[in-house]
Amino acid sequence: MVKKTIHEINSKIRDGSVNVVTAEEMVHIVGELGAEGAAKEVDVVTTGTFGAMCSSGVWLNFGHSEPPIKMQKVFLNDVEAYTGVAAVDAFIGATQISETLGMDYGGAHVIEDLISGKSVHLHSMSHGTDCYPRKVLDTTLSLDDMNQAIMMNPRNAYQKYNAATNSTRSTIHTYMGSLLPSFGNVTYSGAGVLSPLSNDPDYMTIGTGTRIFLGGAQGYIVGEGTQHSSGGGFGTLMVQGDLKKMSTDYIRAANFTGYGTSLYVGMGVPIPILNEQIAQATAVSDAGVTTKILDYGIPSRDRPAIRDVTYEELRSGFVDINGKEVPTSSLSSFKKSRIIANELKDWIAKGEFFVSMPVERLPKHISAKPMKQTEGIAIVSDIMAVNVVTINKDASVYDAAKIIQDTSFNHLPVLNDDRTLAGIITAWDIAKAVSLNKFDLVEDIMTRKVITANVDEQVAVVARRLDLNEVSAMPVINKDGHVIGMITSDDISKLYARRS
Repeated sequence: MVKKTIHEINSKIRDGSVNVVTAEEMVHIVGELGAEGAAKEVDVVTTGTFGAMCSSGVWLNFGHSEPPIKMQKVFLNDVEAYTGVAAVDAFIGATQISETLGMDYGGAHVIEDLISGKSVHLHSMSHGTDCYPRKVLDTTLSLDDMNQAIMMNPRNAYQKYNAATNSTRSTIHTYMGSLLPSFGNVTYSGAGVLSPLSNDPDYMTIGTGTRIFLGGAQGYIVGEGTQHSSGGGFGTLMVQGDLKKMSTDYIRAANFTGYGTSLYVGMGVPIPILNEQIAQATAVSDAGVTTKILDYGIPSRDRPAIRDVTYEELRSGFVDINGKEVPTSSLSSFKKSRIIANELKDWIAKGEFFVSMPVERLPKHISAKPMKQTEGIAIVSDIMAVNVVTINKDASVYDAAKIIQDTSFNHLPVLNDDRTLAGIITAWDIAKAVSLNKFDLVEDIMTRKVITANVDEQVAVVARRLDLNEVSAMPVINKDGHVIGMITSDDISKLYARRS
């Protein structure tokens, strides 16, 4: 039975005799020598991951101005940072977007700009006090001008990530990238064989105080990350490091179409091989890391699982969904993850990085809870109008105009002879037809591609659909395509007004 200590391994690092391999290499070593032989042979296994980690940000201390100011609001390159802790401290989050540029620029870009040596514009406002009399401040600062710039990421390096696909008939844009209609693609994240927590799933060496590679510099694990759900294999890490020592090789801003900004974070965790159990854990392969493909077309926190899948399948480029070969693509960079694992390996081999045991292990059997909601979730049937006036597609434009005038409805669902939905006509459509002296059939001027809702959908989801399609109303249909109601933006506004 093999037993080593951190002190013994660090002594080997110090004298240059340490044997360090990457997690990718360890798979073959354990396969050849077995867990006991590998534990005797290898001292440290390095891991690496490089992917979008939205739950990231930086604490900044700007120093005091003259006269001093107690910052109540602060903007860096027009991106708001949180200042409710002290006079001149602020936390800028990676996903906060610009007041003027929107999703094209955000907190992640400010962070990358600072690391790259650029200066950023700081604008701050305050109500003013006797000890902090200044009310407005504008200045330009670089990273070197700040006292501290401490990256503090609440949730990074998921043990594994669910993969994503889309069953609907429209492309949707998510934090898992753009998902094509009708299971057109599958996206995934994570480094599989190199993933830090997949190589120590029982957290034997990873926990509070563990020294890590973070953004090209040495950092530390603070403890469990937010939404740490180790019971289901979805552990997370809270990490910190000195932004002033980091590199844009390993910290990069990103824009996700239709979603917003995120920050790509490079991280590597060394795993000291203290015994055979740890050696065996670090021999996990892509075939041994399993996750689920979820249907992101369902706008719910409880998305349906399509199937289980291994990272070996995901990295092959295609997976099978209901007999269909669906292409896969990674949101993480395995190439960069491998570079990180190898760079950390070099640091250790050169005596520039020493391993450490955690002062406290991460909790092993906890699950993240959903939000407690004290108000009911409104669904379409709660607010839709049920007395809907419709018109047949063979009716004349004149008939439609008269119905709208007599009923004060601005939208008329147009029906086929079998009473299914054929289209929709609005007061604007009729006014335009009249101006062109067109009084033919309704079906000649109706909109055929109708945005609809289902009776049991959540109002928040339908409101989003109205905004995306820039319409003010939609018919509510049943499974047979019959119109059973109508929901409008006014209905939704009244609901929210009552709740506020």
